[in-house]
Amino acid sequence: MHRPRGILASAGIALMLAPVLTACGLGTAGGPVPEATLAGDLADAPSLEGAPIAIGSKNFSENVLLGKMALIVLKAAGADVEDLTNIPGSAAARQAHLQGDIDAMWEYTGTGWLVYLGNEKPVQGKEEQYEAVREADLEANELVWLPPAPMNNTYAFAITQESKKKYGISTMSEIKKVPRAERTFCLESEFANRADGFPGALKTYDLADGAVPRDNVQIYQTGAIYDATASGECVFGEVFTTDGRIVALDLEVLEDDRSYFPNYNVSLVVREETEAEYPEIQDVMGPVTEKLTDEVMLELNAEIDVDGREPEDVALDWLRSEGFVE
Repeated sequence: MHRPRGILASAGIALMLAPVLTACGLGTAGGPVPEATLAGDLADAPSLEGAPIAIGSKNFSENVLLGKMALIVLKAAGADVEDLTNIPGSAAARQAHLQGDIDAMWEYTGTGWLVYLGNEKPVQGKEEQYEAVREADLEANELVWLPPAPMNNTYAFAITQESKKKYGISTMSEIKKVPRAERTFCLESEFANRADGFPGALKTYDLADGAVPRDNVQIYQTGAIYDATASGECVFGEVFTTDGRIVALDLEVLEDDRSYFPNYNVSLVVREETEAEYPEIQDVMGPVTEKLTDEVMLELNAEIDVDGREPEDVALDWLRSEGFVE
């Protein structure tokens, strides 16, 4: 299972110690980029004829999918694209971006602010978080964050439809309605221990100081949490809000009604020198980014993680269905 924000306990250390990378040594699994022609809202988009643009991604389904979308669209606009998607590990992907091995990749605002830039607390509000990371990463690293998508791949707790009916809850504030002995949680180890993870959530929602018995918390590998929650091994499962398994397993995401979890809106991040030479990238990618909602990503991620389709096929089919290419 992916970590959409690239939050690793050793991320900062890995970034500092990462060896010099070269494009051929990134360990990517990129392949041929499908041929397409711009259409619809992009029919009159400015040309990127001959622009050399290397697109990278981390190695989880959603990020690979988004990378493939960018490759298809930019190639259709005339760019000479290089597919460096599926880089193993967030630290390696970030290092490649900083060094210029890749020109652009999709990143999440919360990741940039909390992990890469080392801030301890998120900025409340989608636009406010985006503006903060945009300004800071440009100044510190000469990276340009293009306007973000509506989608927000953040943390959440999910329950089954049966639990929703049994306890009559739809928000995190209502977890207190569940009897103490039945407040069971399936979590990944990192989330369970981070101050801005489970402990902070309990405090925010008045569930600290023994309101959740220690034995009620079970630790799983991230991908196993979805099935464990669906099968009733716990009432509440930690999930990512755009993971396709939420839909496939008919889970219900509880509303974070006190806005505890950070914003993780996705943005195409371009090296400043690349953006300065080819400002047309924003014009070409903007209409696509605007269509990337939570609902869209839930469906597309499910096609990859549940149905087993290849990311490039899912990307091309969606771009066609939206009329961006033909």
